[in-house]
Amino acid sequence: MQFTMTANTVPEAQPTAATKVILAGKLFDPYTLQILENQAITISSDSGLILEVTSIGNDFASFDGEVIDLRHLTVLPGFVDTHVHFFLHAYAETSWDDQVTKESIAERTIRATVHAKRTLMAGFTAVRDLGTEGAGDADISLRKCLSGPGALIPGPRYFCATQAIAPTGSYGPKSSLHMSKEGVDGVTGTEVADGTDECIKAVRRQIGAGADWIKIYADYRFRSRLSEVSHRVGAASVATFNHQELSAMITTAHDCGVKVAVHATNRSTIMNLLSLGVDSIEHACDIVPDSEDATGVEFMRKFDNGKTKYVPTLAVFYTLGQGKGETSWDHAVNTFKAALEVDLDNIACGGDTGAFAHGTNALELSLMVRLGADWRKVLRWATLGGWECVRSQMWEGKAGQARLAQVGNLKEDPRVVGDNEVPFGAVKRGFIADLIATTGDFVTDFDGAVSAESIHFVMKGGRIYKRDGLALV
Repeated sequence: MQFTMTANTVPEAQPTAATKVILAGKLFDPYTLQILENQAITISSDSGLILEVTSIGNDFASFDGEVIDLRHLTVLPGFVDTHVHFFLHAYAETSWDDQVTKESIAERTIRATVHAKRTLMAGFTAVRDLGTEGAGDADISLRKCLSGPGALIPGPRYFCATQAIAPTGSYGPKSSLHMSKEGVDGVTGTEVADGTDECIKAVRRQIGAGADWIKIYADYRFRSRLSEVSHRVGAASVATFNHQELSAMITTAHDCGVKVAVHATNRSTIMNLLSLGVDSIEHACDIVPDSEDATGVEFMRKFDNGKTKYVPTLAVFYTLGQGKGETSWDHAVNTFKAALEVDLDNIACGGDTGAFAHGTNALELSLMVRLGADWRKVLRWATLGGWECVRSQMWEGKAGQARLAQVGNLKEDPRVVGDNEVPFGAVKRGFIADLIATTGDFVTDFDGAVSAESIHFVMKGGRIYKRDGLALV
């Protein structure tokens, strides 16, 4: 017989003992978008929760516990990359097809552990991995190794989606010998599902396997084999699932308390997804203007529903599309600028990191600022906005609002709720101490301030992983 532990039977955490105190010369607050001067952040060494944030003078003797002097740095919440692929590495090194079909699961997993550490050292204390791309459910085991007080390897908080879901024939890898067979040597980049019954089954299987999120390919280059003879047809992204299939998957996931992220680029696909209440839309680059909306601005207003996060993934388009004529990069720029024009704030930072090098995740933030976004809003999107995106369904709705209002009571202890249930993304009492500090100046050199080289301090869960620019693990 199986027994399920309920919220009422979870053991209470023991009272905290020792503390750490971070002295911050400057502190970014994502709620107010302000830089606060001379702040002291008191952290429980036991739970890793922030106990207090106060202004400081010159009397440091009044602080109990270990004092960490970062008065020469700017402190802020750890960054969140909401779209990574730890089981991929830069396509400039090895093509996607060769990684998926020629690198073993063992090699790809070892690479993923390296990517995890590199990401943490760059100041990203949480990520959402949106698909292992042919590595099955390996991310579930990687999450186990990254989590808890006895984590085997250093890395960020890890929210994973196991295998993305796509229909027959739409995704790769595609064999050059057996055209009608799915995958190559039994390897498929996604879990294949067709029809509402199979779609529901795939979602249930992945949730049962332990997925934090469900990832769906709602449109893709279905006819890519035609590229040799018809470039535009082969490159065109078309709808993969019909409305009933998408509805079945999204409803099934939500009924199980799991959020859904969807790869979507086309205007018509995105309209459908917004009506279905999907939780995040990745890319959204090809918002083709119509005669009544020449800039796409009115269409972008539809994202401002408080429900669906827009994740532009500018970095992957910039990295793969620059200098190749009119590409998805140009379309992504136009879409993002339309979002800025309507002052859309329902944005999260995710670069599709993995197609380009892990550890350079901050490129997404830099591109946003270069394209005209207020750097303070970008920092919010990359911190608190990241948590609002990746957090579990239990933080949403009225129940989630009530829970958030009680955070200051210090009940969200990771030893009680778990690593992926703690609140992060802000420096506030009751939030977990996922903190970073930079030597840079956001006002005069934003790119430099967010670069991995300028991140001289990294703390996750109250534990220091990088200090004075040097990794401690």
